[in-house]
Amino acid sequence: MRFRIGTRPSPLALAQVQEVVTLIRHKGVDMDVDIVPIDSDGDLDKKTPFIQIEGTDFFTRRLEEALRRNEIDLAVHSAKDLEDDLPEDLTIALMTPSLSSCECLVAREKGYSLETLPEASRIGTSSRKRQKALFRYRADFVVKGIRGNIEERLQQLDHGDYEALIMAHAALLRLGMEGRISEIISGDIMPPHPLQGRIAVQVLSEREDLLKLLGELC
Repeated sequence: MRFRIGTRPSPLALAQVQEVVTLIRHKGVDMDVDIVPIDSDGDLDKKTPFIQIEGTDFFTRRLEEALRRNEIDLAVHSAKDLEDDLPEDLTIALMTPSLSSCECLVAREKGYSLETLPEASRIGTSSRKRQKALFRYRADFVVKGIRGNIEERLQQLDHGDYEALIMAHAALLRLGMEGRISEIISGDIMPPHPLQGRIAVQVLSEREDLLKLLGELC
């Protein structure tokens, strides 16, 4: 059985595909895989502030269009990137358990936490919810938007554009970057996205064969 799997081309997205493939194979499905990298609007446009596109199909649209054109069989997404109003002709056939729902702090200098960061530290985050949580915790923070994949954001941090970043713990775990984590943030301080750390596998709603196969894995 051969599957064409569509994914964003970032290292994190590719790691998520491998996690899904391992899960499916572990369940006894004999499968071959062709990985089809597809740039999302979010990969091509790194200037639009994330708070303007939250809840839209900014990161999923091109993968969904590839499904409709029968260029791929499965689309693998970070679950929290899914649009709020899912299209009726597509179905989430499989949703993995969360690897970690926590947020974490990545500080440029080792040893800092949210509590001990210097006054007026510049903190990069892409989420409005994270921004509000930071201001609630410390009003002196200078919270700035940030775009790009994990590696690009870390480059901006290391370049000195920020004193710290807020990132999904699961993303750093999947990339083997646990060493960059300064603090895992309590959910009382920063409640995570309900789908954080989960991976969604999307198919055409008419693909009853895939819905049956993947549904049996849940």
